[in-house]
Amino acid sequence: MSVTIKDVAAYAGVSPSTVSRTCNDHPSISAETKKRVRQAMLELGYEAAPPTGNHSRQELKNIGIILPPSAREVYENSFYLETIRGITQFCNARQYSASVITGQNDDETLAAIHFAAQNDKVDGFILLYSRQDDKIVDALYDEGLLYVLIGKPQKYANQTICVDNDNVLAGQEATEYLYQLGHRRIAYLGSDTSLAFSADRKAGYQTALLRHDIMPDPTLCIEMSCLSQETEQNIAAMLSHPDRPTAIVASDDILATTFLCLCSKLGYSIPQDISVVAFNNSLFSRLTLPPLTTMDINSLQLGIEAASQLINHIENPNLAATKIIVPHYLLKRNSCMQWHTTQRASDNEN
Repeated sequence: MSVTIKDVAAYAGVSPSTVSRTCNDHPSISAETKKRVRQAMLELGYEAAPPTGNHSRQELKNIGIILPPSAREVYENSFYLETIRGITQFCNARQYSASVITGQNDDETLAAIHFAAQNDKVDGFILLYSRQDDKIVDALYDEGLLYVLIGKPQKYANQTICVDNDNVLAGQEATEYLYQLGHRRIAYLGSDTSLAFSADRKAGYQTALLRHDIMPDPTLCIEMSCLSQETEQNIAAMLSHPDRPTAIVASDDILATTFLCLCSKLGYSIPQDISVVAFNNSLFSRLTLPPLTTMDINSLQLGIEAASQLINHIENPNLAATKIIVPHYLLKRNSCMQWHTTQRASDNEN
C-alpha cells in the first residue's frame, strides 16, 4: 500500500496542506517545518510529484492580516486601522496585496485561516495582537505556517517573528510622569490582562510605584474585557472613596475616553480633580475635552515593520526569527496637571 500525503502529514505532525506546500517549496512554510516534513517523507519513502510551479512567490504575493476574533469591539479600535494602514502602505511598495481575516470567534477565524492556507491564498500572516492561550497561534505554529506577531509572544518565543513596543517601559514612564507632577494615589484602568500589551503596561505601572516605595493598591486597579454597568459602578466606587486617586493611567485611549465621560457624569473635572494618561494617540485622544496626554506607540510603524519582516522572511525562507522593538513617546496635552498636597486637604474638606 503506497504512502499518501496524509500519512506524511500525520507522521510529521502537520496538515496535509503543509506537506503539499513543502513539496512545492512554498515560501509561507518555515525552514524548520520544511526540514521536518522532508525528513518524514524520506523515512516513509514518500515520493512527491514534481513541483507544479503554481505556488511561486512571483504569482502569489498576498498576506493575511488576522484581527482578534470579535463581534464588534475590535472594529471600533483605531489602533487596528492605523496598523493595517502601515501594513498596506509597505505591501503596496513591494507589490504585495493584503487580505483581512477575522471572525466573531476563534472557530470562525480559524476556518478562514485554514481556507486561505489550503487554497494557497496567502504567503504568510500577520497577527495584530498577542494573548494568552491563543489557539490561533497554536494552529499557525503547528501547521508550520509563516506568521509575524504584533506584540510579545506568549508561546514559541524563540521561533516567533515579532514586532512590539516595550510596553513595560511605556507603562512605567506614563506612571512616572504622573508621579513627577506630584501624584501619589495613581490608579490603573486596563484591558483584560490576557492581552499581552495590557499585562505589560500594568507591570510597568506597578514597577514605577514600587520604585518610589508606593505599594500598588489592588483597589486602584480596574481591569475589564468590555465596558459594563458593573465596571462603571466599580469606577464610581473608587472615585467616591475618601482617599480616591488623583490620577489614572488608562491602557488605551478608548478606556480613557470612557473614563472621562464617567467623570463628567459624576461631577469630576479633568485635570483639576483627576489627571489622565492614556495610550495609542488615536483620534479619540485628540477629540476629548480636554485632549488626552497619551503615549504614542507608533501604530503605523508597527504595521510597516510587521509587513517588512514578513515579506523579508517570505523572500528569504532560511532567516532566523527576528524581534523588532518600535519606540514610543509621551505626548503631553491638557489632561494632566501638577498636584499639591493642599489640593488633597481641600478635596477632603469638600
